[in-house]
Amino acid sequence: MTNSKDSSGTNFKPLKQPISFTHQGQTYEWGSCKQWVLFAGPDIIEDEGMVIEVAQELKRLTAEKGIPWILKCSYDKANRQSIGSFRGPGMKAALDSLGRIKSKVGCPMLTDVHETIQVAAVAEVADVIQIPAFLCRQTDLVVEVAKTGKVMHMKKGQFMAPGDMAAIVKKAEAAGNGKVLLCERGTTFGYHRLINDMTGLVEMRETGKPVIMDITHSTQLPGAAAGTSGGRREMAPVLARAAMAVGVDGIFVETHPNPDEALCDGPTSIALANMGALLDQVTRVWKTHF
Repeated sequence: MTNSKDSSGTNFKPLKQPISFTHQGQTYEWGSCKQWVLFAGPDIIEDEGMVIEVAQELKRLTAEKGIPWILKCSYDKANRQSIGSFRGPGMKAALDSLGRIKSKVGCPMLTDVHETIQVAAVAEVADVIQIPAFLCRQTDLVVEVAKTGKVMHMKKGQFMAPGDMAAIVKKAEAAGNGKVLLCERGTTFGYHRLINDMTGLVEMRETGKPVIMDITHSTQLPGAAAGTSGGRREMAPVLARAAMAVGVDGIFVETHPNPDEALCDGPTSIALANMGALLDQVTRVWKTHF
């Protein structure tokens, strides 16, 4: 599917070098404007059963709606504000669980990495490796992940201008990996607040790399909830529609069966029961580009 509109309409057009990989016969592609890809799942592995529950429901929904989907789930949350905040069951146990979940559900997986010594183990499980926003300028980490040859999901730091992500892309390319997705997840706006500049989505895509919109972390209120982060999850669908209207190659969503009981990022997570309606909204907006 191609886009013939000129600049008086949408700026969302196929990139010269789309990025793709295949898992169990299904192709996941960004930058061609032929599909948009959903990254969705729980913030972190609380227990294996919960992640399987979420993953199986997301697989059902996305198969029904024809949306390529990749399960996202962290094995560790190393950047929590409080020393007492939940971080997960430990790296080895969590990665073992994620491997079993991936096999049982039959889906590709994204998870993040925080230190260079973790990269090899993560690459054994993940199809897409995420570099957290706070760490996007860590050259050694970017280079080590790039060397795996995996698709890289690079979150834009809350402190960075959209165009500055071009320099991060060059680090990965210098290490031999051009398979970089750039992710918008909000920009610091004073204390306890993030905002999203929708023109930044266009600027990041002008690097020649596909752009993903993280609609849930963008609603975060960092440190605003007595030592932890608050959030406004009700704004996530608003950001999803806005980003898709601008033109993005995918949406990143954290979802939970009961967000109010989630052990991490509950205030920003979308209830699993509401995911179907969200996907319908986003797909309707996507179709207006073509």
